[in-house]
Amino acid sequence: MSRQLIQQLNFWVAEHPSIVHFRWSPTESWAATWWFLMTSIAAYIGISSAVHILLRVVGRVKPVALGPVPALHSLAMSLLSATIFAGMLSSSVAEIRDTRWFWQRNKTPFQWLLCFPLGTRPSGRVFFWSYVFYLSRFLHILRTLFVLLRRPGNFPLFQLINHAALICMSFLWLEFSQSFQVLAILSMSMVFALVYGYRFGVEMGLGRSDFPFVMLCQIALVVTNSAWHMGVLVLHFWKGGCNGMGAWLFNTVLNSFVLLFLLNSYVTRCLTHTHRDHQSL
Repeated sequence: MSRQLIQQLNFWVAEHPSIVHFRWSPTESWAATWWFLMTSIAAYIGISSAVHILLRVVGRVKPVALGPVPALHSLAMSLLSATIFAGMLSSSVAEIRDTRWFWQRNKTPFQWLLCFPLGTRPSGRVFFWSYVFYLSRFLHILRTLFVLLRRPGNFPLFQLINHAALICMSFLWLEFSQSFQVLAILSMSMVFALVYGYRFGVEMGLGRSDFPFVMLCQIALVVTNSAWHMGVLVLHFWKGGCNGMGAWLFNTVLNSFVLLFLLNSYVTRCLTHTHRDHQSL
C-alpha cells in the first residue's frame, strides 16, 4: 500500500503529462512576458509605498488587527514550498534518469544540476516546478503587506527589495534556462518550508518570536546559494560552458545587493540589542 502511494505521489509531481510536456512560452504560460514582470514589480513597489504613506498620513501608530490571515498565509507558503521541494526533487531524479544516456562520459548528475548544457530549452519537469516557484513568489509578497500593517511606522525596504529580486530572478531562470536553478530552488523551497512553518507556529503561540531562527535560515541560504554560484562559474570554464550565464551574472549582482542589505540588517540588529543590553545594566 505504501509503495503504491509513493508511486501515485511520484506520478502527480513528476510523471503527469502536464509536467513532462511543460514548455515555458509567452503564449502557453501565464505571467511569462517581460511586460508582466515589470508591471507586477512596479505594482508591488507602488502599492507597498502607497500603503506606507497612507498609514503615516492618517497617523496610524498601532498595529492593524489581521486575525488569522498571517497564520493562514504562513501555513499556505510552508505547504506550497514543501510541495515544490518534493516536486523538484522527484523531477530532477526523473530527468537525470531519462537524459543521462546522451551526457558526456565524465559528467555527473551533480554537474548537470549545476551546469545545464548549452542550448537547453525551458521545457520539461524541472522547468515546470521552476514555473510553480516563480508563481509562488506572488503569494510570497503578501507578507510585505502584513509587515506594513503590523508595523505602521516602519518601511520594510530590505524585504521589498528581496521579494522584488526573487520575482525577477525566478523569471530569468525560466526565460534563459539558467544553470543551477534546480539546486537554488531546492535550497530556497526547503528554507521557505521551514521558515514559514516556524512562523505559523509562532502565530499559533507554539514558538518564540524573538528566536533568530529566520535570520539563521537566511544566512544559511545566502551561504548555500553563494556556493552554487561559484560552482557554476568553475564548471563554466572547466567543462566548456554552462547555459544562461548572462542571467547568472545578473543574478549574481542582485544576490550581492541582497547580501549587503542582509548584512546591514544583521549588524544593525546586533548593535540595537547591544545598546539595549547596556541600557538595562
